[in-house]
Amino acid sequence: MTNNNAARFLAEHTNLTRRFFLGLGAGGAVALSYWPAAAEEALPPLLEKAVAELETYLTRQDDFRDVSRGKPIPHTLDEEARSKVGMTPDSWQMEVTGDPENQPDLRTPLTKADGNALDFAALMELGKDKAVRIPKVMTCNNIGCPLGMGIWEGVPLRDVIWKVQPRRNVRRLFYYGYHNDDPAQKFQSSLPIGRVLEDPLGLPPIILCYKLNGQLLTPARGGPVRIVVPEAYGFKSVKWITNIVLTNLHHANDTYANGNNDIDSPLKTFAATISIPTEAKAGQPLPVTGYAQVGVSGLTRVQYWVTPRDAELPAGDRYFTKAPWQDAAILPPPANWGGDLPDNTIPPATIGFDDESGRPKQWPMRLAKVHWAALVAGLEPGEYTFRCRTVDQNGIAQPLPRPFDKSGRNSIEKIGITVSG
Repeated sequence: MTNNNAARFLAEHTNLTRRFFLGLGAGGAVALSYWPAAAEEALPPLLEKAVAELETYLTRQDDFRDVSRGKPIPHTLDEEARSKVGMTPDSWQMEVTGDPENQPDLRTPLTKADGNALDFAALMELGKDKAVRIPKVMTCNNIGCPLGMGIWEGVPLRDVIWKVQPRRNVRRLFYYGYHNDDPAQKFQSSLPIGRVLEDPLGLPPIILCYKLNGQLLTPARGGPVRIVVPEAYGFKSVKWITNIVLTNLHHANDTYANGNNDIDSPLKTFAATISIPTEAKAGQPLPVTGYAQVGVSGLTRVQYWVTPRDAELPAGDRYFTKAPWQDAAILPPPANWGGDLPDNTIPPATIGFDDESGRPKQWPMRLAKVHWAALVAGLEPGEYTFRCRTVDQNGIAQPLPRPFDKSGRNSIEKIGITVSG
């Protein structure tokens, strides 16, 4: 390991030094035995290498995992076909209307027939004064890992809703995007009108999104315009949005509800690994890295637990709340955010960031992700199981308080390790 490598690492992870493990209890004590004595000293090669190979904090648009629906998937259409169906900036239009079956009182619906549907130029004009930028991790309800992390930019949906001048009998709205003009492929989500018009408990606003990491949305990411619901799983953030429908319906009518999903569950806090040796020599320290999704309950700790594979597990303790967990280290904000962010600079007025310094106002940030690392002490020969979990700001450990998969997967991960003599 060269001094240049150590310097680059320290630049990427400011203050990631000996004091980073102070106060971590038993887990910190293990890590300290391999950690440098002072900031200017080289980091342990095993852990330095593992952390240096971590994914960037923000995800490039092309690197997001994709779970889009449709046959064909709309973003796979060529540009001419996308232009014909309103999936390009110069052709996009969105209608905001009333539900004919549960009629609200709207004074001025926005429709193509009346020539006043919202187009991309009008949305961008609104953005000159109204644009907001939201750091958010995008996660599928039924996949136990994030699809990607980004800074999403757009106009609060409420600023468009008020354009139709709703007056009474509005309890919810539902919305959907382009899906091949095939009713069988229609995918929609819904929200209570109160959540759209007001941001409770300090949540960011729901937005009509047109940029990701400072660049216009690609078709694969839902461009030209999609919904982004900050605290929700991905099925609420419908791509290729074309229609908003205000309704007096009193209950949700999301497509995703038909798959036995909890459609009102917000993001959970949970941890998983990114890299871990599954084979090692006896006594060899094990560098482990991972990510944590920071849900609505925040995050205070990431922890791990290594046990012999045939060890007797705690009786009557399904979620291992009494196990001897050890604290891992939550990595600080990076110097290089990644994600093809222009000039590697957080856009001004991004929610949760200080404009002057460009750094997060608090860390970890809710509704986002964070990386963590641990250097596990060397083990005797044998078969082992590694587990990791989070502890939220209410002191509740993963997978509680909501352990049910259909409200977002957050099961405690298990990874096997073989240690040879």
